[in-house]
Amino acid sequence: MTATPTPAADSASHRHREYKVPGGKLVVVDLDVADGLLANVSVSGDFFLEPDEALLDINRGLTGLPEGTTASELAAVVRASLPPDAALFGFSADAVAIAVRRALAKATSWADHHWNLIAPSVLPTEINVALDEVLTEEVGAGRRNPTLRFWDWQEPSTVIGSFQSYRNEVDPDGVARHGIKVVRRISGGGAMFMEAGNCITYSLYLPQTLVDGLSFADSYPFLDTWVMAALEKLGITAFYVPLNDIATDQGKIGGAAQKRLANGGMLHHVTMSYDIDADKMVEVLRIGKEKLSDKGTRSAKKRVDPLRRQTGLARADIIAAMMEVFAERYGATPSELTEAELSTARERVATKFGTDEWLHRVP
Repeated sequence: MTATPTPAADSASHRHREYKVPGGKLVVVDLDVADGLLANVSVSGDFFLEPDEALLDINRGLTGLPEGTTASELAAVVRASLPPDAALFGFSADAVAIAVRRALAKATSWADHHWNLIAPSVLPTEINVALDEVLTEEVGAGRRNPTLRFWDWQEPSTVIGSFQSYRNEVDPDGVARHGIKVVRRISGGGAMFMEAGNCITYSLYLPQTLVDGLSFADSYPFLDTWVMAALEKLGITAFYVPLNDIATDQGKIGGAAQKRLANGGMLHHVTMSYDIDADKMVEVLRIGKEKLSDKGTRSAKKRVDPLRRQTGLARADIIAAMMEVFAERYGATPSELTEAELSTARERVATKFGTDEWLHRVP
């Protein structure tokens, strides 16, 4: 169900694609493929490059490469082709590589896919976590369109990262006192303290071709460009703090995590704080001094700056604005979870996500 990009072409071998550098310039690539090799390569765009002759160096370096050359290999060739005094403004060797891979239909853009959008529905946290694995697999296998899904839940929960130690992250006394359900997810990153209505959580299920050529670090802000635009629309200027924190000038508002599967599917998951009970959070989570010092703050409470205070809006209104921006940008259409997907998620809870073995796989 994932669309296959169709290059604009005036012959069977001619390829034309574009890549807009986030916060930068447009890179355009025209090329032919002859006997499996790149031919007549022409890079253009609204970027700046000195000296002028460097553009011809890039074209010559790319010409003759096998069409199966990876993004990292393409970028290395571009860098090696440039004279020592070359200066690139608004683009990079990696950007050229992405444009070439798109022209060869090895990488895709947002517009190459039909996106689905699933509105929040209340589900047990274990099911939400299991669905992340199930839907990522479905997208990777081509049985579901790339999809954005918003979570909702009722039971107070803590979701820990795939590689976190249970005993180091969770305070058992606080968990028991507040009736917290602890679940482990498939993606890395840190623990999430989640009570009903206190967070905005969404999962993006996509083919890895969308981030082909991007570094892990660059893929985070790239996949959340739309949500930054939605927050801007609400009066919030947000930005990424490498690797995966989302912040404003008033503090951290959320964090992202990712997981890439062998079948080509990818999960990008984000939780943003809306109205967190910070006192309860620090009783449930063990937030060490080392982590706090790395973030440059003395108090865990100061690390989470709720969206409610910054916007004055209801949580539902913020989610609606995010969904609207995503739909407008990418032409996303409404979708629902299928009975088969929900059934598979329930099975995964029984065999994996609801088991002590999975929960304590890192003691």
